[in-house]
Formats: sequence, C-alpha cells, structure tokens
Amino acid sequence: MRDFAHLAALQANRAAEGQPLRYQTRNLPKRADELCDGGSLYWVIGGIVQARQKILGVETATREDGSRCAVLLLDPVPVQVAGHAKKAFQGWRYLEPADAPPDLAASDTQANDMPEDMRRKLAALGLL
Repeated sequence: MRDFAHLAALQANRAAEGQPLRYQTRNLPKRADELCDGGSLYWVIGGIVQARQKILGVETATREDGSRCAVLLLDPVPVQVAGHAKKAFQGWRYLEPADAPPDLAASDTQANDMPEDMRRKLAALGLL
C-alpha cells in the first residue's frame, strides 16, 4: 500500500464485492476474545502506523497448501490515526491502549488539514 487513501480504496473495493474483509495470519491469536472485544488491526504503511480497522471476529481456516491459519474479520471502514513511526509488526498483537495512536478525527492537532505526504514525513521525524 502507498498511503491511507490507497488502503481505504482497496478496502472499499473489497467490501463492495459483498464479501467480509479478511486478513490472514499464520497463528491463531491466544487472546482472540480480547481482539473481538474492541480490538483493532493497525496498518503500518511506509514505516508509519497510519490506520486501524476494528476486528469483528477470528476464525480458523486452511490455506491452499493444507496448513492451518487464522483469519481476522475486519470492519469494512479503515480509520485514519495520528501516525507515528513504527517498524512493521503484527498489528493485531495486543497493542495496549496507551500505546495505540489516537484516531486522526479525534486528534486535537491540525494534522487533518495536512497533505498525506507531509503528515507521513513529520510522523517519521517524531513530530506528530
């Protein structure tokens, strides 16, 4: 993905197909109930946490090669967050509320009015 707008467009296209949004991961989360009770998948795009999607459910599945995996069912609408620099990580892996970036719409900064590229650069510098 290139940026939040690209993620939102991809998710909108997938949701328009009428299928639930699914994110496949290798291991079943040990605390799946917590993830389904208000948890979110956080998207790291270009080294910046830029978005989250609420996790609606967790299922087990089988990959094409026969191996087992877990599937996270996601809310169709991603929420832009006040990004901060972050190396790639499993975005569903129990991010504590204090460590989670606030939703951009709820943020009291003027980041909402900045171009996406500027916001990403400032976040990479730790200024947002």
